[in-house]
Amino acid sequence: MATNVTVYDLENYPDNSKTISIDLKTVIPVGEEGDEKWVLQFYTTAYSDNVARTAIPDIYVRDIRAGWAKSSGLVGIGGKFTLDADSNTLGVKIDSSGSVYYIELATGNNMTSAAIAADMEEKIRAIPDQVDFDDAEYTSAYTNSSVELKNGKFYIISGSMSPYYTGSTKSSVDVTASGVDTCVDVLGFNLMTSSEAIAGTAIKEALLSSNYTAGTSSMVINTGTAVTAGRALHITDGTNEDYFTALSGTTDSSIVVAISGTNGFDGVSNSYSASEAKVQLLLPSDPDNEPLPYYTDIDGVVRWGIKCMANAIDFSS
Repeated sequence: MATNVTVYDLENYPDNSKTISIDLKTVIPVGEEGDEKWVLQFYTTAYSDNVARTAIPDIYVRDIRAGWAKSSGLVGIGGKFTLDADSNTLGVKIDSSGSVYYIELATGNNMTSAAIAADMEEKIRAIPDQVDFDDAEYTSAYTNSSVELKNGKFYIISGSMSPYYTGSTKSSVDVTASGVDTCVDVLGFNLMTSSEAIAGTAIKEALLSSNYTAGTSSMVINTGTAVTAGRALHITDGTNEDYFTALSGTTDSSIVVAISGTNGFDGVSNSYSASEAKVQLLLPSDPDNEPLPYYTDIDGVVRWGIKCMANAIDFSS
């Protein structure tokens, strides 16, 4: 049974209410070999243009991956920032692998992060109205985007949902600088993290292919990690573990390890047996690691669906 909610544009048309419906139903999508899927359906009888009587397409939600980018949270003083004419422009790209669009944020001294986030959201949602906007298929991703604050970090969230964080049908957000403008540095997006970057990072690991004795310089592994000199690694057999750095002379199958006689210390202090230990680039991590979804519960997904429908409605009559 559908649930109906009433929405308003209280600023421009406070007397004109519209209805949005939310329903849980089963459908058989094309390409699913006749297999039915449970989906959330969002729909309305309101129009996006009351004169032309343009219907608003229903939204069917099967996946809840919404791409995002977040600032470092390491800048600002007491949650306040100063933006001026040399530090108020950001480049934003949502979902598309094509154009970057630039927004100019309001300037001022000691601006609150909440005020900046609200201004940023308004400017990003207005990107499809720019004269140079040429990604019509991504209009909804911009107009339904959100900018939120969590733990002192700015989160820009795509207005789309997808099964993927990477690829041609991804939901993603990227933030870049505009020439010499320093807004990305002032707001912490120079050291940002994004769902696309995390999802696109493959953790590489390989088995130890020959026994390794603590204090020896050569560690032989199976190929595939593409390890090079200077990279940090981790080795473990489930009981013991060591962190170490690959030295000069390292190849994809043979890692040069620091030893006390040459380097003044042993890089690996434990011995490991072939095929019983794995070597992993960087820090120990799950090779199947993927970004946490921004929306983690049904409440967040339903609010997203209502927002998308409401943003499309013409409230003028």
